[in-house]
Amino acid sequence: MNNKIKHKIESLVQKINYHNTQYYIHDNPIISDYEYDVLLKELQSLENQYPELIFENSPTQRVGAKPLDKFSQVNHRIPLLSLSNAMNNQELELFNTQMKKGLNKKIEYVGEPKLDGLAVELIYENGKFTKGSTRGDGQVGEDITENLKTIKAIPLYLNDEHSIPSILEVRGEVFINHTDFKNLNQKRMENGEPLFANPRNCAAGSLRQLDSSVTATRPLRIYCYAPGHIEGLIFNSQIEFLNTLPKWGLPVNQETQVGLGKDFLFKYFEYIESKRNDLPYDIDGVVFKINSYEDQKILGTRSRSPRWAIAAKLKAIQATTKIKNIITSVGRTGAITPVAQLEPVNVGGVIVSNATLHNQDEINKKNIRIGDTVIVQRAGDVIPEIVKVIIEKRLKSSEAYIISEICPSCGSICDKKEDEAVLRCLNPHCQAQLEGKIKHFVSKNCLDIDGLGEKIVQLLIKNKLITNISDIFELSHEQISSLERMGNKSAENIINSINKSKNTTMARFIHGLGIRNIGNHLSKILEKHYNYNFDSLINAHFDELISIDEVGDIVADSIINYFKDENNLNIINRCFELGITFSIPQQESVKLNKQIFVITGTLSEFKRSEAKEIIENNGGIVSSSVSKKTNYLLCGKNAGSKKRKAEDLKIKIINEIELKDLLNE
Repeated sequence: MNNKIKHKIESLVQKINYHNTQYYIHDNPIISDYEYDVLLKELQSLENQYPELIFENSPTQRVGAKPLDKFSQVNHRIPLLSLSNAMNNQELELFNTQMKKGLNKKIEYVGEPKLDGLAVELIYENGKFTKGSTRGDGQVGEDITENLKTIKAIPLYLNDEHSIPSILEVRGEVFINHTDFKNLNQKRMENGEPLFANPRNCAAGSLRQLDSSVTATRPLRIYCYAPGHIEGLIFNSQIEFLNTLPKWGLPVNQETQVGLGKDFLFKYFEYIESKRNDLPYDIDGVVFKINSYEDQKILGTRSRSPRWAIAAKLKAIQATTKIKNIITSVGRTGAITPVAQLEPVNVGGVIVSNATLHNQDEINKKNIRIGDTVIVQRAGDVIPEIVKVIIEKRLKSSEAYIISEICPSCGSICDKKEDEAVLRCLNPHCQAQLEGKIKHFVSKNCLDIDGLGEKIVQLLIKNKLITNISDIFELSHEQISSLERMGNKSAENIINSINKSKNTTMARFIHGLGIRNIGNHLSKILEKHYNYNFDSLINAHFDELISIDEVGDIVADSIINYFKDENNLNIINRCFELGITFSIPQQESVKLNKQIFVITGTLSEFKRSEAKEIIENNGGIVSSSVSKKTNYLLCGKNAGSKKRKAEDLKIKIINEIELKDLLNE
C-alpha cells in the first residue's frame, strides 16, 4: 500500500513542480488555477496522512522553518557591484566609445530591462538550493534562505536533465508584478489591513520577514540575470549563461536581446522605453553588458562598479501637486535642509507628501514658493524632487522664500561658508545635530548597536544621559531601564549590544565619527592605507592624504579639520578608554606579487575556495580561465580542458605541494 501511496505522492510532486516551471519560467500555464489548487490540496492531504513519505523537493516544503530572531550575515565570494549610470544618449555613446577603445573592436552587448526590485544571490550545491542572501553592501548580505524558498519560481533542486555545476551562484532580482500587487492590496483592503505603497517596498519588506510563513503569503517572483562563483562548468558569454538558466528551471527576463555597437544600445533603449507602461512589472532603466566574459575580464572593474556594464536610466514618472508649506530640518553636520510639504500625490505608485529642496540656491534657481503648483518626480524612481514650478498657476500674493538664519532646533545663528551652498547651525551642542550624530554612530554600517533606535536616542538626549558618542559606552542598565516604556529585558539587550560593539573595525569607527565627506567606502580605504593604525590617520598631513587613491583636497581638509578639534580628540580618546578596540585582519603578504593563477580539478588538501584565499592573501590573483597572461595552473585530480590549454600555452602546471613551496621561498 505504502509503495502505491509513495508513487502517487511522487507523481503529484513532479506534476506540480512541472506546472510551476511552465507558469513561472516559461510564462505558459497549461492548467487553470483551480486545477492547480486541486493537485496541491490532494498532495497536502496525502502528506498529512503519510508524513514519512514527504519528499524534500515537495512544493509543500517551501515553508516550514521556525521564525528567526534576526538574520545572520553572508559573505559574497564575488562582490555584488553596483552599476554606473547613463542619464542620456550622450553618456550611453561615451560608454560605447570607452568599450571600443578598451577592446579595439565593435562590441556585442546584451540588453535587458532593469527591474525595480531587490537584488539577491542564490547558491546551489550539486543542484540543491542551499543558501540565499540579500545584496547588502555588496560584500556582505543577509541570509534569507527560508524566505527565498517560499518563492515558487525558485527551484529547490535544479533540473539535472542538463549538465549542472557542482557550485552555482546566481544573482537575481525579486519583484512583484502589477496584477499580483493589485490583487494583494485588494485582499488586504477586504481584511481591513494597511495597503502597501508600491511593489518594490512590498517585495523588499516581504523578503526581510523573520517569519517565512509571512513571506509565503506574498506573490514574489524572480528573474535571474548574472553569475556569481561557479565550479564545474564554464560559460563564455552572458547570453550563453542566460539561455542555460531556464534549462535548469531558473527564470530569466524574456525581453533580453543581443546586438552590436551603439546602434543597438540606442534602439534597444527606445524599445524598452516604449514598452515601459505595458510591461507587467516596474522598471527604472535598461542594463547593458558586454556579452563576452573574456572581454569583461580584460576590462575589469572599478572599486564599486564593473567597467563592462552600465544602467541607462529611464526618465522618472512625474505628477503635479501643490506646495502647502516649506519647513527646515537640521542634520548631524548642522546642515539646514529645506523640505517642501506637498499635497499628497501618487508618483509612480508611491504617495509623495514631502520633497527636499536641498538649499537656498536650489530654491532660487527653480523659483520655488509656498503655494506654488509644481511638477514632482521620484529621482531614480526613489527620491521625491520638484522638477519645475508651473508659473501660470502661481498666486499673485506669493512671496519669495528665504531660509531663516535661525536654527529651527536650538535657535542659534546659522551661517554659510563662501565655498558652500548649505546653511549650517554653528552650535556644537544643538540637539538635532547630536541626535543625528548618535543615530549615525550606532547605525548598521557603523558600530551596529541593536536597540538604539531613533526614539531611544531622543529619550537618552532629552534625559541628558548622553551628550556625545562616548557617553554611549558609560550607560548603565539602570539608566536605560528608567526610560519611558523600557523594560529590564530590553535594557539588558541594549547593554549587551553596546558591549559587543566595542570590538569593531577601524573602518566602522571612522565612518561612525561622521567626518564630513567620509563614507563607508573611503573609511575602508583609509583603514587599509594606514595599516589599521588610527594614530597615523589622526596625525596625517595634507600632502600625505591627497596622495591616497580617491582622496582629494576637500576630503583631506575634512579629515585634518576634524582631528584639529580638541573636543573631537577628547571624545575619541574617551571611547578608547571605555573599551573600543579594533579587530585587525591577518596581514596580507606579497610573496606571489600579482602573479595570475587558475585552479582546476579536485584538490586533495584544500577546498578551491581555501586555495583561492591562500593565493590572494599572498598577493596573487586567481582567474577563472587560462590565457597567455596566466602564470600558474594549480592542478588537482580529474583536470580537464584547462590543463590541456595550459599545456598548449606552455604555462607552468603545479600541484598543492608546489604551491606551498612557492609560498615558502
